[in-house]
Amino acid sequence: MFNSIFRKSFYAAFLLAIPLLFTPDASLQAQTITGTILDAQSREPLTGAAVRQQGTSRGVVTEDDGSFELRLSENGKDALLITYLGYKDQEVDVSSDRQDLKIFMYPETYIGDDVFVSATRADESSPITYTNVEEEEIEKRNLGQDVPYLLQSTPSVTTTSDAGAGIGYTGIRIRGVDPARINVTINGIPVNDAESHAVFWVNLPDLSSSTKNIQIQRGVGTSTNGAGAFGATVNLQTSSSRVDPFGEINTGFGSFNTQKYNVKLGSGLMENGWQFEGRLSKIDSDGFIDRASSDLDSYFLSASHHGERSLLRADVFSGRERTYQAWYGIEESVLENDRTFNEAGTEKEGEPYENQVDNYQQNYYQLHYSYRLTNNWNANISAFYTKGFGYYEEYKANEALSDYGIEPLLPTTPQESDLIRRRWLDNDFYGTIFSTKYTHSDIWNVTFGGGYSYYDGAHFGEVIWARYAGDSEFEDRYYDNDGIKDDYNVYSKVQYNFTESLSSYLDLQVRGVAYDFLGNGFVRSEGSNVRDSLVAIQQTENLLFFNPKFGFVYELPESQRLYASFAIGSKEPTRDEYVDSTPDSRPDPEKMYNVELGYRGDFDRFYAGVNLYGMFYRDQLVPTGQINDVGEIVRENVPKSYRAGIELQGGYSLTSNLSLSANATFSQNKIVEYTQYTDRYSPTFVYLGQQESVYEDTDIAFSPSVIANGVIGYQKGALYAELVSKYVSRQYLDNTQTESRSIDPYFVNDLRLSYELSEVPLLEGITATLQVNNLFNHEYETNGYTFGWIQSGDPVYYNYYYPQAGTNFLFQLTWAF
Repeated sequence: MFNSIFRKSFYAAFLLAIPLLFTPDASLQAQTITGTILDAQSREPLTGAAVRQQGTSRGVVTEDDGSFELRLSENGKDALLITYLGYKDQEVDVSSDRQDLKIFMYPETYIGDDVFVSATRADESSPITYTNVEEEEIEKRNLGQDVPYLLQSTPSVTTTSDAGAGIGYTGIRIRGVDPARINVTINGIPVNDAESHAVFWVNLPDLSSSTKNIQIQRGVGTSTNGAGAFGATVNLQTSSSRVDPFGEINTGFGSFNTQKYNVKLGSGLMENGWQFEGRLSKIDSDGFIDRASSDLDSYFLSASHHGERSLLRADVFSGRERTYQAWYGIEESVLENDRTFNEAGTEKEGEPYENQVDNYQQNYYQLHYSYRLTNNWNANISAFYTKGFGYYEEYKANEALSDYGIEPLLPTTPQESDLIRRRWLDNDFYGTIFSTKYTHSDIWNVTFGGGYSYYDGAHFGEVIWARYAGDSEFEDRYYDNDGIKDDYNVYSKVQYNFTESLSSYLDLQVRGVAYDFLGNGFVRSEGSNVRDSLVAIQQTENLLFFNPKFGFVYELPESQRLYASFAIGSKEPTRDEYVDSTPDSRPDPEKMYNVELGYRGDFDRFYAGVNLYGMFYRDQLVPTGQINDVGEIVRENVPKSYRAGIELQGGYSLTSNLSLSANATFSQNKIVEYTQYTDRYSPTFVYLGQQESVYEDTDIAFSPSVIANGVIGYQKGALYAELVSKYVSRQYLDNTQTESRSIDPYFVNDLRLSYELSEVPLLEGITATLQVNNLFNHEYETNGYTFGWIQSGDPVYYNYYYPQAGTNFLFQLTWAF
């Protein structure tokens, strides 16, 4: 059975890669490049700058007015290398733009915005498995969907959407690693919630419109800041820092009454060194699922000043979301007849409760400063403050009033009531990060850095209406507790080049966590030695982790590289796992040993890459298949487990217009031995204890063995077309590898078309983009959960799924001026 499934999975993934293996060889016609080389700040032309085509010896120098003309060789790359004494070398891609280029050069002392992420970013000299998504690619895909959907074609990535259309509550898994283990930073600043460790992308609507690039690191990755650095990392860099002034308006609409509007303005780099940028956005969608609506607002403001040796930048951005709850999914038997059913709010008789919503806002404040102490020594420091506040509201029927601290006014008053409750989160998260890099020579460099953060999260609940309110008062809180967390880390990284080809990498990080919270504990009754009372007790947990990493990179001719690394990662449990346990039953921290071995080659017309990885866990917290009452997945420790696989990548340019690319991951994701505990009940639902079932060499939940992506791209003048295909093999909802509790494999295709009008009066241009998702109307699900028990000796299970939309579209017009 398993072999048959794997063969089918492999066949589907292989079909995606076929175009890479059998393609005709078409010669590129030699073309002429013209342009001008200018100083980025003064706009003065640079006379005598060297312009050379990469991969050839063909080149020219600029004239007195900074202009040049270069005829490309058919055997070279579609890229130019610009060099000029006292300025940084610059490589320019000319695969699409070939005439009247304006290329801006920066002095050697100029500090770019990328300095703030460089300490935690990987490059070709690092033995890290990573993928970069550049600004051009982000702009192509950015039609209003959340960040995970912009990354869904990158290796080993799967995405989920509660509303079924990529807007609202969305999630991302990398190599099967759940969102609570994926470290996310914006400009190096931690984004993961300090307690749940998750990132709620719905609180960052349209962030992509202010994102310059994204790097995904798979495995432990480099030293990072904040919780969640355990198996994958997503680093976002904001502020494109465009040299010229710009303005842009985006207007879009699509299926499910989706609408997107934003306006972006930028001053460009002014002669006094200042630069300003701003964005205001609005996104609305009804969602594919019934009543899974999203009402999203956001803004982004950035101001920076470039000194002779310094860079000061302040970023302020915010996101507000009001989404109708869709996190419960659809029960399997209902799904067969109604793929859009939403049970949220249906506890209310008659029409569903109209205000069954999640209402939350987060404000981000970041201040960055970088100074070049010497030409080979740079120092950076950033301060940040993140303010989050909001609630989710829901209608609950026949609730026991005692659970809400409400006493009946009279003995004859009902003990249960329909009610509406709000559960609040009001948190403050602030801290600082720093780094300094010293480059002694071409032989070695060292980076030292770290960070400190303080989190204060207030959790409380209110009953805002009850049919029988008893002795309750307005704004009474039926629970009220705070979680306080200190998180610090320091690290040191050294890169040493043994030869021109062989380099080494060492990264040592120490991370400490102190967490104060209100959790469960047993107390002894007076005069008794027996722990017989379970009460809420204020508790503190202190943890210290050591996370070393080392590896080697070997550079081969023709832009090829080999790398190998070994790393250790450690991580604490989440708030729920601390609070919903006692010190005796509390889960242990997790530890992972990560091995990466890879190859990458970039050639004239194609590129190819392969990566072998192993992620070996001790006490990994794995999902049981159950969720709690707010949609959070329940997890537990397993002693030994692993993820091991191979990641393949390749791309080929058939002609100057047509290109193909694909990636595929084949993996095994196993728990060596897993014990499942299932509640047992009598026919009359009397609890009879638990039944233990042991499973050996079983698949980890939500970890597909095959993930594959293929992209066929065509560009002719102002027209660009792209067919994107994705295949994901079977995913199990729990750790028993039971097919009846699993997500079926799926294969979906999206089509993207864009056309740019460049000669428009009063405008830089207009770009129209159409994206058709799920082109062939495939019915599929990307996420789910399961729970069950044993009654009268027979297992009873309920599966819930999150169906995705059939064929749907998004359309956008971009007005640039």
